[in-house]
Amino acid sequence: MPLRNMIVLLFGVWSIWITPERLESQDILPGDEELRWNQIQVIGTHNSYHLAPTPQVMELIALSGRDTALSIDYTHAPLSQQFSNYGIRQIELDLYADPEGGLYSSPSAWKLLGGPINDARMTFDFAAIMRRPGFKIIHAPGFDYATHVPTLEQALEQIVAWSDANPYHLPILVLLELKESTSPLAGVKPLPFDDAMLDALDQVLLQKTPMNKRWIPDDLRGDRATLREAILKEGWPKLQESKGKILFALDNTNGVRDRYLKDHTSLEGRAMFASVDAEHPAAAWMKINNPIADFERIQSAVRMGFLVRTRADADTRQARTGDTAMRDRAIESGAQFISTDYPVPDERFTDYRVQWPNDAVYRRNPVSLAP
Repeated sequence: MPLRNMIVLLFGVWSIWITPERLESQDILPGDEELRWNQIQVIGTHNSYHLAPTPQVMELIALSGRDTALSIDYTHAPLSQQFSNYGIRQIELDLYADPEGGLYSSPSAWKLLGGPINDARMTFDFAAIMRRPGFKIIHAPGFDYATHVPTLEQALEQIVAWSDANPYHLPILVLLELKESTSPLAGVKPLPFDDAMLDALDQVLLQKTPMNKRWIPDDLRGDRATLREAILKEGWPKLQESKGKILFALDNTNGVRDRYLKDHTSLEGRAMFASVDAEHPAAAWMKINNPIADFERIQSAVRMGFLVRTRADADTRQARTGDTAMRDRAIESGAQFISTDYPVPDERFTDYRVQWPNDAVYRRNPVSLAP
């Protein structure tokens, strides 16, 4: 074959493999492009940054209660690996405010054990980064501090970088739990998320997430008076319209949530969605974590068009026993985000895991698609 013809042939084959349609098929199956975001279910992870404490630290934690130590003995893969290898499309990050830096740079466990503890899983200088100003990502100061990603800014950079490399992914929901308290044994008092701190958090989310990637409450509301009205009248966007988007949601349902809603009843100008009841003007997404006790409540919210996050497991119990009752109920509930600590089994325990058949990224939602 002449060289020119061979080049043309190779270029043609190459062009087939890089067409947008080929890339889109990575997440959205043919025929599902017209589905809306609330009409599918995806798997998420709980405390997605979390690394189980090292054995030395775990021994200290066990002194205060064996159950406490067992409940945090789980480790997640890095965020990009969760997205690429496990099809995770919802993550959760715990945030502590640290505007001056240094509040969490010297954990109590280090003091009790005689100095910093080497942890090769954290591929950064923990103390140095913790001395810098910014929102910190750890589960609990003092002892349960091991993390894949220590700051919100770094987490956002990783999420956006993965999104840039995989532009046709299904929307990713990022839950943010804002923490204002901890055990007295931690030796540090977390700062409150007051009005100024909440505004500062919004600014970080908006500045670190490109406008063409983020989907904030104002985008959903459009010309409607409230988010609730937008959901009931317009609904969520179609999958083909929401590829590559990143959404943020406030995990808190306490006073932090109420402060976030103050003067923003329908989340006008805010970066995050908030969990409220179905009659609230800001109703769009809801956290309902118990799919057994609140099964009917979840189904009702899903049928109305709202997005719901629930949990398939908690405190490592299901992985240790192999009990799938909570997981199965979560799937049956129709909740769009099913959060787990086990997208893959923990080989120390049972074969318990939460994934779709054939490791699919999503499945059609039988509740929201029901006639």
